[in-house]
Amino acid sequence: MTERTNSGAVARYRMMRRIRTFEERVGELFLKGESAGSMLHLSIGEEGVVGLTDLMRAGDTFTTHHRGHGVFLGRGADPARMMAEIAGKETGYCRGKGGSMHIADRALGHLGANAIVGGGIPHVVGAGITARNRRQDHVSVAFFGDGAMSQGILYESMNMAALWHLPVLFCCINNQYGMGTRVDRSAGRVAFAERARAFGLAGETVDGADVESVYQAAHTLMASARSGQPGFLEISAFRFFGHARMDKSPYRTPEEEAEGRLRDPVARARATLDAEDQVSPADLDRIDAEAATEMDAALASAIAAPAPGMQTMFEDVYAPGTPAPFAQADRLRAILYEAAP
Repeated sequence: MTERTNSGAVARYRMMRRIRTFEERVGELFLKGESAGSMLHLSIGEEGVVGLTDLMRAGDTFTTHHRGHGVFLGRGADPARMMAEIAGKETGYCRGKGGSMHIADRALGHLGANAIVGGGIPHVVGAGITARNRRQDHVSVAFFGDGAMSQGILYESMNMAALWHLPVLFCCINNQYGMGTRVDRSAGRVAFAERARAFGLAGETVDGADVESVYQAAHTLMASARSGQPGFLEISAFRFFGHARMDKSPYRTPEEEAEGRLRDPVARARATLDAEDQVSPADLDRIDAEAATEMDAALASAIAAPAPGMQTMFEDVYAPGTPAPFAQADRLRAILYEAAP
C-alpha cells in the first residue's frame, strides 16, 4: 500500500472500517440463525471510539457494556474468536459461554463486558487501585452508554476515583438512546461532562463522528489519568440501528434517522483522508476490501466451529478442584435408594 503519510489517522480509519464490517457480519450471523441468543447490540455509528482505544497501551485495562464489540476490536481482539464467541462456539474467547454481552480476555486487558447497565464501571476503580498501589503506569477505562448516566454506581465510582487520585477514565458513548428512550427524556440535564467535573474529574465532551477530535481529547485525558488525575470523556454518537438487532426503532422518525446517519464516523474519516490527500482512493478501497475479506472469513469460521461439548457445561463455573455436579435424576435415585429398607 502506498500511503502518503505515516499519520495514525490511516491506521484509525482501518480499525474503524474493520469494526464496521465486523458488526455488519454479526448482523448476518443473527439473520442466519447462527448467533447464541437473540440479543445482539451493534456498535455501528460508534466507531469514533477508536480515537480513545488507539491511545491505550499494553497493561491498560477496561470494561465494556453490552454494545462493546467495537471497543474490544479496537484493543486488538481477534475477530474470528469474537465471532465464534457471539455464535456460542468452543473456539470463542470464553468457549462460547459469554456470548455477545459477556466477552472477556485478561490477556488484552478486557476485564469483562456486562449486560447490566453500568455493571462494569466499578471494576475499573479496583483496577485503578491496583495500578496505583503497584506503581504501574497503567490506566483503566470504563466504557458505557448514556443509560448508565442514571446509575448511582457511576457516581460512587467517580467520587472514589477523584478522592483517591486513581488512574481511571470514564468513557460515556452517548448514542442518544437508552433502549427506546431518547436521552433528553431520561435526564433533566444532559451536560454529562459537567456532572463529572462536579466530582473533581477532568471532563470533556467530543463529537464522536470525528475520530481525530476524539483522539485529541482522549490524548489529554489519558495523559492526565496516568498521572493520577481521573477523567471523563463523553463521545457523542448516533446509533444507526435499534437497541438490539430485532428492534426496528419505531420510536425514531425516518427524518431523525436520516439526519443521524449523516454523522457517520467511518464515512467522515474516509472523506477527510481523501480531502487531505493523505491516502489515495484506491488505497482506501483496498483497506475496505481487506476488512471485508477478513470479516467474511471470521463469519465462515464461526459458523463452522464446533459447539461446546455438554461435558464442559460446568467448567469455569465453580472454583478449581470443586467436584463436578451430577444429574438431578442420579441424586434422587441415590436418595431413594439410601432411604429404602
